[in-house]
Amino acid sequence: MEIDILIETPAWQVCDIEDVTARAADGICAELGLDPARFAVSVLACDDTRIATLNSDFRAKPTPTNVLSWPAEEIDLPLGQMPKLSTPAADGPPHELGDIAVAYETCAREAEEQGKDFDDHLTHLMVHSILHLLGFDHINDPDATVMESLETRILARLGVADPY
Repeated sequence: MEIDILIETPAWQVCDIEDVTARAADGICAELGLDPARFAVSVLACDDTRIATLNSDFRAKPTPTNVLSWPAEEIDLPLGQMPKLSTPAADGPPHELGDIAVAYETCAREAEEQGKDFDDHLTHLMVHSILHLLGFDHINDPDATVMESLETRILARLGVADPY
């Protein structure tokens, strides 16, 4: 998957966010049978102040959060079904799935509070966010069950323990 990362906060230099995001994307593509070369995402690696502003602007919640995602297109995904994406031509540009913003301080705090390896927690957040870009959601219990089960399978592929 083509991944464009803008590192806005120097604290992100402590990990290889590009590698973590690429592994997450590859795990998703393997699980869903997608060709990773045909898709693209953009990631903003920011701090709590920046993500609080984004959260306020887009969700009317003026507080930091771990991650936000904005799909390039709304995908109506019926419960239990996989996304039906138009596969771009092999010689054309990759299909842009959307944008992700992730906040270092919140991610680091959550990992520490939950006793998780930072990279494993970040991998989970990237899997979660890219699945949102693909149309998965957790607004209601049935959708949450589907999404969490898929996340758990993808993370297992990547050697990351079940986060739930």
